[in-house]
Amino acid sequence: MVSPASMPSALTFELIARCSTTKARAALLELPRGPVQLPLFMPVATQASLKGLTPQQLEETGCRLCLNNTYHLGLKPGQEVLEKVGGAHKLQGWNHNILTDSGGFQMVSLLKLANITEEGVRFLSPHDGTPMLLTPEHSIALQNAIGSDIIMQLDDVLVTTSPDTKRMREAMERSVRWLDRCIAAHANPTRQNLFCIIQGGLDLEMRKQCCEEMVARDTPGIAIGGLSGGEAKADYCRVVNTCTSLLPELKPRYVMGIGYPEDLVVSVALGADMFDCVWPTRTARFGNAITKYGMLNLRHASYANDFGPVEEGCGCICCRTGEGSLGVTRAFVHHVAAKETVGAHLLTIHNVWYQLALMRSVRQAIMEDRFPTFLKQFFFDKHGGDKSKYPDWAVEALLTVGVDLMED
Repeated sequence: MVSPASMPSALTFELIARCSTTKARAALLELPRGPVQLPLFMPVATQASLKGLTPQQLEETGCRLCLNNTYHLGLKPGQEVLEKVGGAHKLQGWNHNILTDSGGFQMVSLLKLANITEEGVRFLSPHDGTPMLLTPEHSIALQNAIGSDIIMQLDDVLVTTSPDTKRMREAMERSVRWLDRCIAAHANPTRQNLFCIIQGGLDLEMRKQCCEEMVARDTPGIAIGGLSGGEAKADYCRVVNTCTSLLPELKPRYVMGIGYPEDLVVSVALGADMFDCVWPTRTARFGNAITKYGMLNLRHASYANDFGPVEEGCGCICCRTGEGSLGVTRAFVHHVAAKETVGAHLLTIHNVWYQLALMRSVRQAIMEDRFPTFLKQFFFDKHGGDKSKYPDWAVEALLTVGVDLMED
């Protein structure tokens, strides 16, 4: 067991408000490069770049914490270049906070793994096929070189839908042991915050055991990992609800890989604070705009003569009019979406703005103690007031925290 005294923190967490009905919280997270307001969605700048946006444009959306990918940056430009330039902030011209994942998830999602052992993850390089090894120590060394403000432990990731209970327990217990190795290897604990990652699949007892072990390590923040891997949404909600009930009140809670608007608002109600996902930026590249009334596929011919904004009332630079704004129409985005990169660029700005604005609205509703009313309006808008279209999993999950979406 690692002594809590051995884990310095480079953050402060101030709980500002609690919802009087649900488990939702509003908080202020002070990180090395400035404050961020929770609940929070983090855009994903995988290779130190948010596809289609300059750092200045990302800054203009209000983003103050984005995610970089350790695995990709470790391959290119590599640890040596990162150390020479002084880390990812300087590499990408970003003066605000960065969170990096450990690199472990990419080993599962992108590559045919050769083997996972107690030592680490052995895999073949996607560049030249040479054998490589990612250990907890190497993952931390890479993240120390990247210089991110929040770093993640290397965990043993297994998809939640795996029927192999024995392997799931092995992965959970190994993740605890790997956290101890990450803590021991962490060179910059007064500048970079190491978050643990709770594993255990869909087994609630296993998740509870992992929570107990991870909380005892007293890391500055705590993540719930291994989700968004194809499990049923109802199972997802049960895991998040179970874990948040066991986590410290005064630490940030990060659910990894979550980005659909419904998932975000329900997860906040279940007590989670931080989220990330590539979906808002990826779906923009397919011509899709996220709006409060649902998704718009602006490649569809019906938008060719639609001269309204992408979303009425949106504050992003694409939708609003006036000095310093673009004020583009749906017709223009339709015109360029399939053949010009500017289409993806505009929709990426809009979608990132939407996600960040959604979380700002959630936070305000919590602070004014009207979050249950906010939830009801959110689902009403999204489904045109037709309660028969409300997803069962969301209705059931919110009932567990005192909100009845079907109530008049």
